[in-house]
Amino acid sequence: MSHFLSRIAKDLTNINLERYWPNFELVAYALYDKTSVFLFNHPKYNNVPPKLYEILKWEEQFVGNTIILFDGYPTAIADMELYNDYEGLFSILVHELFHGNQYIKGEKRFPDEILGTTYPLTKENVEIRNRERKNLYNALLETDISEKKQYLNKFIGLREKRAEGIKEHLTYENLIESVEGPAWYVEIKAFSEKSPLANDLVLKKYGKNLIDVVESTSNIRKSCYSSGLFMCLLLDELSPDWKESFFGTNATLFDLITRLNIALENR
Repeated sequence: MSHFLSRIAKDLTNINLERYWPNFELVAYALYDKTSVFLFNHPKYNNVPPKLYEILKWEEQFVGNTIILFDGYPTAIADMELYNDYEGLFSILVHELFHGNQYIKGEKRFPDEILGTTYPLTKENVEIRNRERKNLYNALLETDISEKKQYLNKFIGLREKRAEGIKEHLTYENLIESVEGPAWYVEIKAFSEKSPLANDLVLKKYGKNLIDVVESTSNIRKSCYSSGLFMCLLLDELSPDWKESFFGTNATLFDLITRLNIALENR
């Protein structure tokens, strides 16, 4: 995958990233394999004359796809050996760069992760949650506005019903969606732009985790990524300017969806 390095640098600019999210600020990023780290855009490695990237020896903090503080600066990292195609590598890097953007924008909607370890996987909660997720999926894919509103109402109603018994843990879900959903949102935008797949097939690829009943309960934290993504895409469709003020509010994606639904009902 090292032959993609110059292409990555060309595609990852502030101007290009703003196609995915307004005022998307580019932090440092690194691609790595078992032996080497290719580091871009890091303020401590501004060479004269400038180089496209710095080549460093691999060290143990470069593990997985994530955001790290490298030499005191937020740095998105991606393992090149996990991907066989450009769109996969590029889109996951955009995802992690968005977490860097959240960091410098002062994102505060991070949940108490301890709640994830005590999440109540009761039969009732799981059953309602799976119905809720199916209605969210249908709300996005439905083209008839009247049917779309019905699915959206069902989604909101089911979530509010669950809140009656697990309010604290539902807050955990809402916050995970609001932090990770937008990262998946920019990822799918980047993937769609670079992939030869049609947009509807890309949507189904990313949406399968939302409606897979096993996947949705095997990892509650991860399952919130897809529900957060679909709420972002619904907001895009029904209120296109929602991203402009997202970092200036403490509202969750579910809060925004609920407010939007009330506005739709009053039209």
